[in-house]
Parts: sequence; structure tokens; C-alpha cells
Amino acid sequence: MAVKTWKVVKVRYCNHTRQEVSLHAEVVYPAEWLPEQPPRILSHRCSRAVQCNLFETPACIWCGTNPCHDPFVEK
Repeated sequence: MAVKTWKVVKVRYCNHTRQEVSLHAEVVYPAEWLPEQPPRILSHRCSRAVQCNLFETPACIWCGTNPCHDPFVEK
């Protein structure tokens, strides 16, 4: 049977919440009898998304309010 779990991808400082946040990805690992398939990422979330969504301005893709802005992209 496939296993679905939340995995920490990064831990970063967020300027919007002024706190350190952990960025999670919901990952589905394949069943034992399909070992050649890679894991799939279903969604992303931020550990401080609830606090971030209380602000009046849209923040980023991680909290779900601004899909065009990802402040944690490696440059």
C-alpha cells in the first residue's frame, strides 16, 4: 500500500512573519510492489501559514495566498 506523509523540505527565515518557518511537502511513496516508481509530491505548506494568512497582504506560494511568488527559491 502507498504511504502518504508530510516531509520537511527546508527551514528558512521568513521576512513576512519575521520567524523561522519549516516548509513541508506532502509526499506519496509507492507501494512495495512498485519500487521503480519515484515518490510524488502532492502539495506544499508552511508551518506558519495560519499566522501569515492573518495579514492583509498576500504572502507567497507556501501559505497559498500568492501562487506567483516563492521567496525561498534558491538563486
